[in-house]
Amino acid sequence: MNIESLTDWFQSQGFSLPTAETTALIVAILGMLTVAVIAHILVKLIFKVFLYPLILRSKTKWDDMLIEHKVLARSAHVFPAVAIHLIAPSVLGGFPEILSFFKILVNTYFIVIVLIIIDGLLNYFRMLWENGPMGRRYPAKSFAQATKLVINLVGLIFILAALLDKSPLVFFSGLGAITAILLLIFKDAILGLVAGFQLSINNMVMVDDWIEMPARGANGTVIDVSLTTVKVQNWDKTITTIPTYTLISDSFKNWRGMSEAGARRIKRAIHIDLYSIEFLDPPTLERLQKIRLLDDYLNGKLNEIEAYNTQTEAAPDESINARRLTNVGTFRAYCLAYITQHPKVHQGMTLMVRQLAPTETGLPLEIYLFTNDTEWITYEGIQSDFFDHLLASLPEFGLRAFQNPSGRDFASLSKVASQA
Repeated sequence: MNIESLTDWFQSQGFSLPTAETTALIVAILGMLTVAVIAHILVKLIFKVFLYPLILRSKTKWDDMLIEHKVLARSAHVFPAVAIHLIAPSVLGGFPEILSFFKILVNTYFIVIVLIIIDGLLNYFRMLWENGPMGRRYPAKSFAQATKLVINLVGLIFILAALLDKSPLVFFSGLGAITAILLLIFKDAILGLVAGFQLSINNMVMVDDWIEMPARGANGTVIDVSLTTVKVQNWDKTITTIPTYTLISDSFKNWRGMSEAGARRIKRAIHIDLYSIEFLDPPTLERLQKIRLLDDYLNGKLNEIEAYNTQTEAAPDESINARRLTNVGTFRAYCLAYITQHPKVHQGMTLMVRQLAPTETGLPLEIYLFTNDTEWITYEGIQSDFFDHLLASLPEFGLRAFQNPSGRDFASLSKVASQA
């Protein structure tokens, strides 16, 4: 496309020389831009008609993500810049100022497109990593965001250099003077990058972990770990956003160990009314001997007690001098036997029933075990079933659960007092 030929043609059509030159320049520029647009459309058409179907038909999945993250679609924008870069010198050779303007424009456009392509590539490589075996344990989102931040800052310097027609080294040399300002502006990003690195290396938190952080009002599942924030979806479906660096500076609880162990702890006490604790009398003992879960305990204990009483020459009916079974001790043995044989109890972990120090609310009898199902609803059902059964079993042992007096108790006392 020759501007001189166009100028001559417009003059032959009756245009004056200045008008013909201006019109020829406008037509040449529009023609050059049209070629660039056509080049872009053709490349996108080639991708859509030939390349995309070929990628989608392949058995591998990694190439599909090139389409998903628009890496190829973004790379198509390079071709208009290349077309203008090649055509402009021949079209605008006689207009150095306009040619210089287009060079600046093309260089700036090219840098922006490269930054967009790099952004897509980083998203692509991040998804490749996170879909791999180590991706869930070491999420790459925060590192990808940090890399984007650095690359975009460098790209901004190149864009300024292109717009001002200066060497990028001029701007890089001035970075030292504004380092303090940059540190202040990107303080959260820098802290988040360091924190994200520590979280990943130390395997402290990852997506799908259940964490508790009362100081930040977080108690739920981690749904996103980014450069500056960690998002936690609480059990009420609200979302708490926590600065990433606070997971390093503050304490939090991660329940991942429970999930990986395949067991979840139950630690709850039944408070026994102290006034219901007593030695077992023969009728009660005879009734308890019919409970199959107590066979081993009662047989072993009765033999042990008989041998001791024989050795010490203590009569069995001597409450203090002789050893005798108590209802609370026998109930404790029953609780242990019950949870030991239960199919929902993890038998490979700590399992015990113990007495705690008596308090104003009675004698705490603590049940300590691990279930073999960590799913929340199932776990709560198992725990409720345990204590439903054990609380209902207390009267069989002559025991009562402690309960503070209620209005009904006071009403009964008033009724008795009035009758007296």
